[in-house]
Amino acid sequence: KEIMDTFGLKYKYRLSTRDPDHPEKYLGDPKIWDKVEKWAVDIMKRNKIEYFDGPGEAAFYAPKMDLIATDALGREWQLSTVQIDYVMPERFGLEYTAADGTKKRPVMLHRAIVGSPERFLMIMLEHFGGALPTWISPVQIKIIPITDNQLEYAKKIESELKDNNIRVEIDDKSETMQNKIRTATGEKIPYLIIVGGREADNNTISVRQRDGQDLGAMQLADFMSQIKDQITNKALNLIK
Repeated sequence: KEIMDTFGLKYKYRLSTRDPDHPEKYLGDPKIWDKVEKWAVDIMKRNKIEYFDGPGEAAFYAPKMDLIATDALGREWQLSTVQIDYVMPERFGLEYTAADGTKKRPVMLHRAIVGSPERFLMIMLEHFGGALPTWISPVQIKIIPITDNQLEYAKKIESELKDNNIRVEIDDKSETMQNKIRTATGEKIPYLIIVGGREADNNTISVRQRDGQDLGAMQLADFMSQIKDQITNKALNLIK
């Protein structure tokens, strides 16, 4: 729940059980399945979790308690899951020594928080339309010096940001400022710092967001305080 809330995903719960018409699809003792499926219901009720039934959605070795998330396009994805598995410990011959010295068979709990990380990243890229929140953007700030005369000042800003663990790059290509801004905006970089002669002389920065909003001139320390707060709190939106 914490992970889904952090990424701003709506979600619901599914109790994934056996397909009653095809018992041959599942491994293990049916009586064990009966017990574990009842446990799963008890767990949901004890934690006051509303859920819907998903007959036939169980894994072939265990029932599942699945979290189904909905992305910004209205598509549903099964992400988080917890499974109570008696079958695999039996098939792998797993044992542990209990306090009384006897050998016991463990119960295996499978837990996946977001499923496959690669698949989850794909879902997030589409969910956010490529405009990832600042805290997970590969590049959080792009510095754009208007001319080569401000390159040293840009490097100083870059150094201070990196010292504060902020991911930043300088665009020092021989292109116009407008082209650099267009490129960085297309790359969905959350913030652009534009420095010209006035900023260098006044020891300030001009900040623009990827949505085109101009935050104007400010002190680097003030901007850094705001963006670090965003990153720490895993904010979904840009600075207001």
